[in-house]
Amino acid sequence: MKQMVRTINIDPKDNLIVALNNLEKGETVICNNEKITLVTKVNEKHKFSIQNLEIGDKVYLYGVIVGKVIKKISKGEVITSQNVLHDTKKYTLPKKIIQQDWNLFRHNHFSKKFFLGYHRDDGKVGTENNWLVIPLVFCQNRNIEELKKALLFELGFDSNRKEIFDIKSLIKRFENGATEQELLNEEILNDQKQTKKNKTFSNVDGIYFLTHDGGCGGATSDSITLCNLLAGYINNPNVAGATILSLGCQHAQISILERSIKRINPKINKPIIFMEQQKSSSEPEYLAECIKKTFVGLIEANKIERTPAPISKLVIGLECGGSDGFSGISANPVLGLISDIVVSHGGSAILSEFPELNGVEQELINRCKSLANAKKFKKLMLDYNKKAKALGSGFDSNPSPGNIKDGLITDAIKSAGAAKKGGTSPIVDVLDYTEQVCQSGLNLLCTPGNDVESTTALAGSGANLILFTTGLGTPTGNPTVPVIKVSSNTNLFNKMNDIIDFDAGTVIKGVDSIQSCSEKLLDFVLEVASGKKEVKARKLGQNDFIPWKRGMSL
Repeated sequence: MKQMVRTINIDPKDNLIVALNNLEKGETVICNNEKITLVTKVNEKHKFSIQNLEIGDKVYLYGVIVGKVIKKISKGEVITSQNVLHDTKKYTLPKKIIQQDWNLFRHNHFSKKFFLGYHRDDGKVGTENNWLVIPLVFCQNRNIEELKKALLFELGFDSNRKEIFDIKSLIKRFENGATEQELLNEEILNDQKQTKKNKTFSNVDGIYFLTHDGGCGGATSDSITLCNLLAGYINNPNVAGATILSLGCQHAQISILERSIKRINPKINKPIIFMEQQKSSSEPEYLAECIKKTFVGLIEANKIERTPAPISKLVIGLECGGSDGFSGISANPVLGLISDIVVSHGGSAILSEFPELNGVEQELINRCKSLANAKKFKKLMLDYNKKAKALGSGFDSNPSPGNIKDGLITDAIKSAGAAKKGGTSPIVDVLDYTEQVCQSGLNLLCTPGNDVESTTALAGSGANLILFTTGLGTPTGNPTVPVIKVSSNTNLFNKMNDIIDFDAGTVIKGVDSIQSCSEKLLDFVLEVASGKKEVKARKLGQNDFIPWKRGMSL
C-alpha cells in the first residue's frame, strides 16, 4: 500500500516545510531524509521550521525570503503571525537585460487544438459575443436597471424560473402564530429548475448591464481613468457592441470616452450607441429610445458566428482570490504551466495583482525582455506601495483573515505562491492600469489584489478569458469575460461545487501531476472558449464590475 505523502519541501533553499495533512504534536515526519519530531500541532496548509531559528533570522519558502523571526522558533514548530513577520529581499535593476534562454516548448497534444470564437475586424477573437449597456455616471444606474428589466427576459437572456425562496410560506406561518424557532425550521428553498425563453438573437451570448459609483464628483483624473477602462471593455474582443448612457453634465463626458476608444483602436468597427438623458423630453422617452437603438444594434451583433481560431488568439487573465496554503503548490502552478503553453503557441497571458508580487520582484525583473519594462515594473511597485502607506496601509497588510487562517501568514508567503500563476516565460510587457495588451507573451498588469477590481481590470486590458484560482471559495465573475474558477483543494471543490468549475486539488492528493492537471484544465478552457461549456459564474449571473480607485485598495 502506497504511503500517503504528508509534507512537501517546495525548494531546496527553504527552511519551512508545508503540511499536506493535519500533523499532531509529537509526531515524527521525514523531511529531506531527516526525521523531525513536531513540537507543536501543524494544521494542513501551514508551515513548520526544519531548523532552530533565532530572532532576526530569515525564513524561506519557494526559494525566497518570506519573513523574519520575531520570536524564537524551535525545529518542528509551526510558524504563526506571532513568531514571524513579513519581510522580503531587496531587489535591484540590472545595468542591462541579459536575455534568458526560455524553452518555447510546444505540447504536441495542443499544437493542432483550436477553439470556436468570434473573429473581429482587428484580428482579435472573442470567446463570447456580448452586448454591454454601460453608464458613464452613477446617476444612470437606475436607468440601467430599468433597461435590464425591460430587455433581458423578453429577448431570452434571463431564466423564467420559480422563485428560489418561498417567502409566502414564512408569511403564512407567521400569520398563523408560528414561533421564531418554527420559522427558522421552515423549509423555504424551492426547486430551482429553469425554463428558458428562446433567444431572439442566437449568436449573441449575453447582454450585460454594468453599474458603478463613478463618473462625477471626484477628480477629473478619476473620470478619465474610468473612460479608459470603459473603452477597454468596448474594445474587448468578447464585445460586439455597446449602449452608453450619459446624463450630460458629468465629468466623464461622452467626448472623453470617444477619445479613449479611438486612442486604443482608431479603426474600431463596432456599433456603439451614445444616449444623453438631458437631451430627452422625458425619462420614458429616453429609455424607449435606448431600447430601440439597442435592439437594432443587436441585429448587427447577431450577424457574426463562431468559427475556428488557434490557441494563439487566447488572451488569458491570471487571477487568484480567497487563496490558501495549497494555492501556491497546486492551482497556481497549474495556471503557470497553462500560461507557458498558451505563450509557447503565440498567445498571451496577463499576470495582475501587484501587491501579491511583493517579494518576488527580482525574479520578475530578471524575466523582463527589456530594461524599460523592468524599470516600469519597479516604479509601479514602489509608487503603489508608497501611496498605500501614505493612506495607512502597505503591501504587508494584504493577507486577509481567511488567508492567514489557512496558512498564508505574510504577504511575501502569499506573493511567492501567487506569482506561480505566471509560469516561467519571459515578460514581454508591463502595463499600467487600463493599458491594453498589444504583445503576444506574458504581460504584467498593475492592479490591486482585490478580486473584483483585478478581474475588472483584466477584462478592461483585453483578456478574453480569465482563470481564477481559489482555496477558500469565491463566486466572482465578470460581465464581459468568462471566469473559470479553479480550486486548490478537493474539499473546496466538493463543498462549493455550485461556484467552482475545476479541481486542481488532485495535485495535492497525488492523482495528477502539475502537467497532467494543466492539460485537463486547458481542454476545459477550450470548451469554455468555444461556448460548449458554461462557467458557474455565468450560471449564477455573477457579473462583478468594480473600477479601481487607485491606492485605496490592496
